[in-house]
Amino acid sequence: MQYQDYYASLGVARTADAATIKKAYQKLARRFHPDVSKEKDAEETFKRVAEAYRTLKDPAARAAYDALGERKAGQEFKPEADWRDHFSAGNGSFDEADFADLFAAFRQAGRSGARAGQGGRAGSGDGGQYAVPGDDAEVEIELSVEDAFRGREVTLELRLSQAHHAGSQPGSRLTVRARVPAGATEGQRLRVPGKGGIGSGGGRRGDLYLHIHLLPHPLYRVAGHDLYIDLPLTPWEAVLGASLSIPTPAGPVRLKVAPGTAAGQQLRLPGRGLPRHRKSPGDLYALVQLVVPSPVSEPARLLFMQLAALNTTDPRAAWKLGGPAAA
Repeated sequence: MQYQDYYASLGVARTADAATIKKAYQKLARRFHPDVSKEKDAEETFKRVAEAYRTLKDPAARAAYDALGERKAGQEFKPEADWRDHFSAGNGSFDEADFADLFAAFRQAGRSGARAGQGGRAGSGDGGQYAVPGDDAEVEIELSVEDAFRGREVTLELRLSQAHHAGSQPGSRLTVRARVPAGATEGQRLRVPGKGGIGSGGGRRGDLYLHIHLLPHPLYRVAGHDLYIDLPLTPWEAVLGASLSIPTPAGPVRLKVAPGTAAGQQLRLPGRGLPRHRKSPGDLYALVQLVVPSPVSEPARLLFMQLAALNTTDPRAAWKLGGPAAA
């Protein structure tokens, strides 16, 4: 039997935790997936990475693998007698065993200390196949802010992997429909159960994970579930106050601008952001920007001159009170 270094295949240390192993697998799977990779031997690398992850993500299979000790990749070896006593799959001679077959049994057993031959193979000893679950699939999707607010069903054409006792292989293209719930936001990772890679030997399908990216919007900026919108005000609206119609994803609402509103203020509209599951929705913030009229008519210019003459406010008074010196 030839030893396979699963940790080296994923580029992680033998002490790596489950999250590190999963992150490494996802990065490599995206890089070497046959549908997108142009690198040499991408398909073989993808299969090797998938086989390594399928073993190391399962606690029982990883414990059995670690018990073999460290060896060189490709080295011929036979498990020691005490290893056989604790972890033997009970499916015939080790001389005829395949490394990937051996650990498929532990993955199927699914519990620490269980003997891999206990229910691990259909018709043990008769050439039957292990029940191998399908791989999880990862895909990035783009949504508008409106889609994120209301939710949306997406239709994806994916080439999903096909599980095999010797490792996953590229499968055929399938049409997958998934529902993105209302309130999805930038960077979110959504799990769609049972829409991933195809299992074999009666194994279940893997899951599909959707990585959400929100498209730039002409009005809104997104921060988590909160939305931000610029609110242009004329000088007289800022001084005198106003009641304005503000666009939101759910439709326009009225906003009261108090007299004396300053540029840069954030006016909060509670609950007008993106919805959240079992929580209050995010908020919408209107950021005040003063807009100077242009062009200015001669009558308007004269009025501004009268206003300047009447004004007693010094907007730069702080400069005269020991503020930072000019450079």
